[in-house]
Amino acid sequence: MELELSTPALLFSAITLLMLAYTNRFLAMANLIRGLNERYREHPDDMQLLGQLHNLRKRMIMIKYMQIFGVISFLICVVCMFLIYRKFDTAANVTFMMSMLALLISLGISLWEINLSTKALSIELSGMEEVLKKAKGGALGLRFKDSKHPSSEE
Repeated sequence: MELELSTPALLFSAITLLMLAYTNRFLAMANLIRGLNERYREHPDDMQLLGQLHNLRKRMIMIKYMQIFGVISFLICVVCMFLIYRKFDTAANVTFMMSMLALLISLGISLWEINLSTKALSIELSGMEEVLKKAKGGALGLRFKDSKHPSSEE
């Protein structure tokens, strides 16, 4: 298969948008960590924070690797374009496949990180449910299903 210069160029916009999304995830997580730090200062005995901190540490590492593999994909894509320009077709094909592989790894890590972030939200929601259950639904008269017995209500 002969690659044209425009083929790897198509990846540029996709990789750039992914990097922007990864950066936004990182910034959102940084704000969350700052918020948890404030919560820890107010309630140092809150055991729910330990689960959140463990989860956030994993997610930070994952976002770092998502970004690393995204940048590697971008760099290899540039090399591929240079090789196409210089008419090294076989090397261009190999580097294009490597760029796609790095992008695939980045997306796979992103999928794994999304799974962890939903677990973090579940931890947060369980804490809120406990507070609301203790308040017996508060002034709103809310009723919650017991998570252990989905058919039972309080």
